[in-house]
Formats: sequence, C-alpha cells, structure tokens
Amino acid sequence: MKRDLAGQATLVTGAGRGIGAAIARELALQGSDVALVDLGAFDDAERVAEELRALGRQAVALRADVSDFAAAEHAVAEAVGTLGKLDGLVCNAGITRDAVSWKMTEAAWDAVLDVNLKGCFAFCRAAAPVFRGQRRGSIVTIASINGMRGKFGQSNYAASKAGVIGLTKALARELGPSGVNVNCVAPGFIRTEMTASLPPAVVERAVEESALGRLGETDEVAAVVAFLLSDRARYITGEIIKVDGGQYI
Repeated sequence: MKRDLAGQATLVTGAGRGIGAAIARELALQGSDVALVDLGAFDDAERVAEELRALGRQAVALRADVSDFAAAEHAVAEAVGTLGKLDGLVCNAGITRDAVSWKMTEAAWDAVLDVNLKGCFAFCRAAAPVFRGQRRGSIVTIASINGMRGKFGQSNYAASKAGVIGLTKALARELGPSGVNVNCVAPGFIRTEMTASLPPAVVERAVEESALGRLGETDEVAAVVAFLLSDRARYITGEIIKVDGGQYI
C-alpha cells in the first residue's frame, strides 16, 4: 500500500473519539507519526495512541485545553519534542451546546466559540512558527456545512464553524509565502458517538437531505484530511472541501 504520509509527524486535536480518532488512525496507516490532543476524552486518546504504536508508529497522547494559548504552545512543543518534528496540524476539536438563540445562555455561547474557533486559532498560532521556520507544513481545519448554511438551534456552532472557514482563508494567505498549505474540511452529518445520541427524526432528515441517501462515516472524512496533508495536495490551499454526501447541494 502506498503511504502518502511516510516519515511525517502530525498533531491532531480532539483525537480521542469520533472524527478525530478516525483521522489519527488514517494518518498512522498512511505512515505518519501522531500526537493526539484531547481533554475530555484524554483516556480515549491514550487508547488510540496505543493502537497506533501497535502499527509501528510513534504516537503520544497529550492533555490540553485547546482554547488556552499557553496550553496549545506547550502541546506543540511536546509534539515536536516527542516525535522529533512536525509536518502537519489537524484542528478537529469541537463541541456543541445547542439551543435556539433566544434560549441560549452566555455560557453555552462562550463554550462553543472557545473550543471550536479560539481553539482552532490557538493551535494554528502555536504551530505557525514551526512551519514558517522550516518553510513547509500543512494545516487542515475541520468546520461543518452548518457553518456555510446555518442550522436551526445551532447559532453558536454555526458561527464558530463559519469563523473557522474565514480563519482558514486568512491563514492560507498569511502562511502561503512560507510554503505552508491551509485547507478546511466541512463534513455533513457523520456517524459518530455525538450524533448517535440525536433523535431519530434528526437522523432521518439528514439522510433525506443527502444526495447519496445515507450518513457519512468517519473514515470518509479522514481520507480527505490525509490527502490534504500529503504532497499530492501541495498546490491546494485556502480551499473548503465538503464531505457531506451532497447535503449542501
């Protein structure tokens, strides 16, 4: 099997479960060593790291609050120190605190913006000096089609993911002269632990929206992320790639 990421090292945030864990596994299968950052699912991240080491990869689980600038800088430094270098960054960490706007609390708004948007920026900011210094690197942010179209009951989540999209484009312009690619993957409804708890009617509606008539799988998102981190995507930057089975059409 061709390993597009052989010899690389990548840091993935929110890597303990769901899409993040699937990304970490795919990157390892493609030959990359992986630093897995998580907080609430840190024990899960450690278990995934054990899986990756069994595949022959270097892997380390790091506990960090992604919205803390100092913690992000420390995690990036630990990743470089443990893996020996850093070639890629995947900003996947995200949470939801759904409510209609007139019932949303300040705490729910702040929590989602802090993790989803500030957390993404914190890690991009921390990794930028590494990538600029070596004049190469690749960043993939994880947004959502709901950041492009809005979603009832998700004003905080939609705003945070729209922010991630804007951030991706700004960083692509800022870091491009240093040879750094910055792209975004915007999933639709993906089958994860988080979506498994949603009411059946919500799931059915997502299936009906999809042109392919089914939910997405985490490995389908992970495959696109791995491609964007590879040399085959070296002339792609500032792009938002939907992985949604046609939900957004």
